[in-house]
Amino acid sequence: MPRTATSVSYQNEDRFVVLTTSSHATAETAAMRRALEIARRGEGRVEPNPLVGAVVIGADGHIIAEGWHDHFGGPHAEAVALAAAGDRARGATLVVTLEPCCHHGKQPPCTAAILAAGIARVVVAAGDPFPAVAGRGLAALRAAGIDVATGLLEPDALRLTAPFRKLVTTGMPWVIAKWAATRDGRLVAPPGGDRWISSAESRAVVHALRARIDAIAVGSGTALADDPLLTARPAGPRPLLRVVLDGRGRLPVTSRLVRTAREAPLLVAVGREASDDRVAQLAAAGCEIWIAPDGTPAGRMRGLLSELGRRRLTNLLVEGGPTVFATLFAAGLADEVWEFVAPTAAGDSPAPHDPPPARPPLDIEDVSHPGGDTLTRGLVRRPTSSAGRG
Repeated sequence: MPRTATSVSYQNEDRFVVLTTSSHATAETAAMRRALEIARRGEGRVEPNPLVGAVVIGADGHIIAEGWHDHFGGPHAEAVALAAAGDRARGATLVVTLEPCCHHGKQPPCTAAILAAGIARVVVAAGDPFPAVAGRGLAALRAAGIDVATGLLEPDALRLTAPFRKLVTTGMPWVIAKWAATRDGRLVAPPGGDRWISSAESRAVVHALRARIDAIAVGSGTALADDPLLTARPAGPRPLLRVVLDGRGRLPVTSRLVRTAREAPLLVAVGREASDDRVAQLAAAGCEIWIAPDGTPAGRMRGLLSELGRRRLTNLLVEGGPTVFATLFAAGLADEVWEFVAPTAAGDSPAPHDPPPARPPLDIEDVSHPGGDTLTRGLVRRPTSSAGRG
């Protein structure tokens, strides 16, 4: 049975922390919350694997070791936590955010490490339907006589691994739609100011987001109007693929995107209507060309997402413009929205862009105010399915 605790203490490598809980909370719940928290330390480095955290607790409810999946190809969270626990793991409880793997991949199976460590009980937040696991990890532990419990804080664990789960179940990356607008709903900065709608603090938030994703996409209209670089500053732990949705091949070879194509990867998604000469020019300048299949805008978008998924890119940030947003929302391809609204108004100034389409219904996750702007983050509301780790 879960053990009730009024406090849970654990030893970090650089500090000792006491985590106070309410009288009705359990040590296992507190440990799972800790596992979910430390799992995020791998964000931007573990993909295309999911974020996973693990905690070992003793019979007295104290956390004696912890670990997280730090980078793709590196040790899994369970192995890290068990190694840190050493002999103290014998007879202890392992709390982990995702079902332990039971197959040989880049790392040996975690189930074998659990059995070798002498763990008596395993508490799992969410199952892993990755084909090589798909409940087999839990079955192997139970067959070995280990007490296994599942479903503790499962919604939190499913949200934690949502991008990976989408990649596994659909073959497409998680899509984050982001835009900045004035308070009167325009995608153009007010006259007389600088080119930015949002504050410096908001722009720093966006660059931090870019630094942890795999790819960023804009439409050709945005590329022509803004001449962006679409880089993360500072850069993230791995190359960021820049994508321009450019059906007619209008992107100038003199644009900053094309001029930096040999320094930062640039994929130009063109349609068959793009001229051969323009496509050849872009390719000669160092751009990768992807030819979209014929069909509707939604069909082309699905084709691009499938191509990115084939490359095992987990997170795609779409920064506009409104035509791209309309396609994403109408086709149900967006998963998450980041909407920045500035306190300033565009007024009657000429606008090169229409306002973004009405955002789909969201389950709001957070509202904050960087630099006086209002940032609303939420998930597009629709049925979801679970998946696990590869």
